[in-house]
Amino acid sequence: MPKLPQLTTPKLLVAVAFVAIFTMAVRIPADSDTWWHLLSGRYIVQNLTIPTTDPFSHTQAGKLWIDHGWLAQIFWYGLYALGGWALVSLALAALVTASFWLVWRQMDNANVFVAAAALILGAIVSSVVWAARPQMVSFLLTALVAWLLHRYKRHGGRLLPWLPLVLLLWANVHGGFAIGLMLLLAYLLGEAVNHLTRHPSDPVVSWAGLRHLLLVLALCVAAVVVNPHTWRMWLYPFQTVGIDALRDFIQEWQSPNFHLPYVMPFAVMLLLILAALARANRPADWTDLALVGLWALAGLAAARNIAVFGLVCAPVLARYADAAWVGQWQVWGKTPPFAAERRRGSALNWLLLALVCLAALVKIIVPLTPAANLKAEREGMPLAAVEFIQTEQPPGPLFNSYNWGGYLLFKLWPQYPVYIDGRTDLYDDAFIRRYLSIAAADDGWQDKLAADGVNVVVIEANSTLAKFLRREPGWLQLHRDEQAAIFGRQSPLP
Repeated sequence: MPKLPQLTTPKLLVAVAFVAIFTMAVRIPADSDTWWHLLSGRYIVQNLTIPTTDPFSHTQAGKLWIDHGWLAQIFWYGLYALGGWALVSLALAALVTASFWLVWRQMDNANVFVAAAALILGAIVSSVVWAARPQMVSFLLTALVAWLLHRYKRHGGRLLPWLPLVLLLWANVHGGFAIGLMLLLAYLLGEAVNHLTRHPSDPVVSWAGLRHLLLVLALCVAAVVVNPHTWRMWLYPFQTVGIDALRDFIQEWQSPNFHLPYVMPFAVMLLLILAALARANRPADWTDLALVGLWALAGLAAARNIAVFGLVCAPVLARYADAAWVGQWQVWGKTPPFAAERRRGSALNWLLLALVCLAALVKIIVPLTPAANLKAEREGMPLAAVEFIQTEQPPGPLFNSYNWGGYLLFKLWPQYPVYIDGRTDLYDDAFIRRYLSIAAADDGWQDKLAADGVNVVVIEANSTLAKFLRREPGWLQLHRDEQAAIFGRQSPLP
């Protein structure tokens, strides 16, 4: 009988950590924006063209549209076409796991208990954005850039040609390419201050290395222009964050609400980093401080940035928590557990790993079943309303809830272009506020619907607009279920 390879307890702990991360990441794709990304991917594949003007709404039809995630949309749609939601879910988990493998590679020689704990906490913090959207490819590229920069600073790794090539890909995958440039700037700032303060405790990039880093940054900025939208992609991140309605209306663009349970891991991780820095008994590396400061500020400004904080700052937590851990054991006059790798493993470790994998498999199977995905769609999306429209074909154009725009597009386009969907950069601040005033039934909402030619409204059944439409002359409630209500004009506009 062949002998099993050795599985030491530290290696078991690492394996369990990654099994746990993969298992956490296998989830039912329930994000509304996932649907319009799939539609865009389908559109590109079927028409063999990347849209540069809006083909999906009736309110912005023909307007310039920067489809910044076109390449990732093809990726997600291809998976959906090949294997449905099951393959999409597994690909999402694979992207997350690969990202944290790159995070693990940045933890160097930290004690395995400390590093595994930091890894899991970083995964929990970042899990708020795990959804089958182009941003998850951006998530992986963030981890890749962070690893390349870490390797350059601490192990003499190369940045050319890899980093500009990553940014070239990133600019065609997601508008989050700005994250890569921000990481480069953080390293430039941190390493310059390390020189000025003569930081003694970590490897410091030489002045020649800083000049090289500056050159790489310039090449990365230049690489961004190589995309279907050319120079406009340079402006895209600024245009998006400049939409004031995002912060007023969309939760992920608002400052995090620390009363919500899913935000608490971010607060815990930030406090642990501060505690580790204070207890590490060594000067803090200015690049580490730049990374923590930059992404803590970004996370406090907008909840969507919490994920990047968890991804980028987990190695920083491991580095200083490990120093604090070792120092505390020295105070006690003892050696930290598993300070060195055990050379022999136990057959029991293989049994424990098998049991963990079996439990993970049981948990993973449920989100992969068609029944579970259909149930989630029925509970989270207006499936019954869509089936009514597909059957009865009420005359459009459509007014719809922002939260359902992507779903309605995937299900009803091209027969029913939407009023609004998750492409906030397309609709801009003024139009989003127009939508909000109609949804809130503010003064003049009837005139705005008429001016936009709307004949049918699909809205949350208990929304303010639905209550007003039930009392409004000239409108009829055509359908109602627990999720949605549909209203149509008695005399449709031409």
